[in-house]
Amino acid sequence: MKEISNNTNSIVSKVWAFCNTLRDDGVGYGDYLEQLTYLLFLKMADEYSKPPYNRKLEIPKKYSWDSLTEKKGAELEVHYTNLLRDLGQGKGILGQIFTKSQNKIQDPAKLSKLIDMIDKENWLMMGVKDKGDIYEGILEKNAEDTKSGAGQYFTPRALIKCMVECLRPEPMKTIGDPACGTGGFFLAAYDFITENHKLDKEQNKFLKYSTFYGNEIVASTRRLALMNLFLHNIGDIDSDNFISSADALIASPSKTVDYILANPPFGKKSSMTFTNEEGEQEKEDLTYNRQDFWVTTSNKQLNFVQHIKTMLKSDGQAAVVLPDNVLFEGGAGETIRKKLLETTDLHTILRLPTGIFYANGVKANVLFFDNKPASKNPWTKEVWVYDYRTNIHHTLKKNRLQLDNLKDFISCYSTSNRKKRKETWSESNPDGRWRKFSYDEIIKRDKTSLDITWIKDKSLADLDNLPDPDEIANDILENLESATESLRTIIMSLNSK
Repeated sequence: MKEISNNTNSIVSKVWAFCNTLRDDGVGYGDYLEQLTYLLFLKMADEYSKPPYNRKLEIPKKYSWDSLTEKKGAELEVHYTNLLRDLGQGKGILGQIFTKSQNKIQDPAKLSKLIDMIDKENWLMMGVKDKGDIYEGILEKNAEDTKSGAGQYFTPRALIKCMVECLRPEPMKTIGDPACGTGGFFLAAYDFITENHKLDKEQNKFLKYSTFYGNEIVASTRRLALMNLFLHNIGDIDSDNFISSADALIASPSKTVDYILANPPFGKKSSMTFTNEEGEQEKEDLTYNRQDFWVTTSNKQLNFVQHIKTMLKSDGQAAVVLPDNVLFEGGAGETIRKKLLETTDLHTILRLPTGIFYANGVKANVLFFDNKPASKNPWTKEVWVYDYRTNIHHTLKKNRLQLDNLKDFISCYSTSNRKKRKETWSESNPDGRWRKFSYDEIIKRDKTSLDITWIKDKSLADLDNLPDPDEIANDILENLESATESLRTIIMSLNSK
C-alpha cells in the first residue's frame, strides 16, 4: 500500500487541528466535513480553470475562488452564504454537491483561516490516493463521533476490502450499491481494479464515468459520497452524477449491474413519520408494493435483499452485509431465503463478530450469492459458512478489525476456483471455522434458517480463560442494545395498529 507523503501528512495534521478548533465553536465533524467539501470543490475547480487544464466550468465569475480569498469579515460571510445558495441551483455534480448547502462556520475569521489553509495547497497536483486518504480519514472520524449518528453510514474499511477481494471486480463491468453511504465500496472496487489490471484508454474512461451506480437518500451523506468519489478520480467536475437521491426500494432498477457490494442500513422497519389529528407525531410502517418482489413486507432489510436480486444481471454477483434477523426470521424472511436459495447460488456466508460497527448491538453477516437464469431446480447446491464470530472479540478502540484478521477467510473462499474449497471443520476438529452445508440440510432446518453455529462458545465453558472485563462489558452492552432495538420495533409496531 502506498505510504502517505510527508507533505500530505502535514496537510492531514493541519486539517485535523483546524477541525478541533471549530469543535470549540460547536461545529461538529459532519458540519466541518460539509464546509471542507464546498471549499475543496471550489479550489479544485479554480485549479482546473487554469493552465495546463484551461477548462471552462459552470461556476459564475463572481463566485470564483479568488472572490473568497479577497474578502474578509462580515463581507466574506455574506458572500459565502450567497455563493452556497446560488451554486445549489447549478447542474451536474456542481449543483448536487451544493444543493441545500448552508454556512455552518459563523465566525468569519475562522472561515477565512480555513479558506487560507485550502488555498496554500495545489490539490490537483497531489496524488489521488493522498487526497482520498485525507478525506476518508475525516469521514472515519465523523463516524466515530457517536452523537452525530454518522457511524451508520460507515462500513469498516477492512470488511469492505475483504468483500471486494472475494468478488474481484473486473474492468468494463458495472458495480451497484443501493445504499452507498459515503461511497466506501465504490472506492475499494476502484482501487482493486486499478491495482490488479493494466487499463487501456477505453477501460479507464469506463471506470471513471460508467462503472458505478448508487443510491443515497440522506442529502448530507450523498454530498460526501459525491465529493469522496470526485477526489478519488471517479466522475468529473462537470459530469453527470451517478448517485441518485431516490429511495432505491420504491421502484424496479432502471438498469441491472454486474456486481453489487452493499451494506444496507440497519433498522428493521421502513416507516414514515406524520402528525395525527391530535397533533402528535406517529410512525406508520412503509410497505413497498413491487411486482418484482417475492413478498410484500415492511422489513427494510428483507426488501433490500429482494431489491438487490432485481438489480443483478442474470450472471451478476453480490456481496451484502445483512443482520442476523435476515437469516432466521419466519414468514416473509423464510420465503425470501427459500427463493434466494432457488434462484441464485447462495454459496457463502461470513458470520461477523460484534464490536466492528459504529452502530452498537449489531450482529451481522456477509452473504455472497451469484444470480442465475430461470431454472426448475434450485441453483444453490451447498452453502459454505465461515464463523468469524464465536470466540472472536473486536472493539473499535482496543482491537479493531484489520484486513489481516480476514485473510484466512479470503484464502478459504478460494476465489480462483470455488470447487477446490476444503472444510477446516471435521469431527476431529470441531472448532474449524469453515464448514459446508448441503441444500437439503438447509431446507430441512426450521424456517430454512441460515443462522448456523457449531463452535462451542468458550466463554460459557472455560471460567479460567474469560475475556477481559471490558470485553465482557462490551458484549453485555451489545446484547442489551440489540434487545432494546428489537423491543423498540415491537412497541412501534403495536402503536401503529
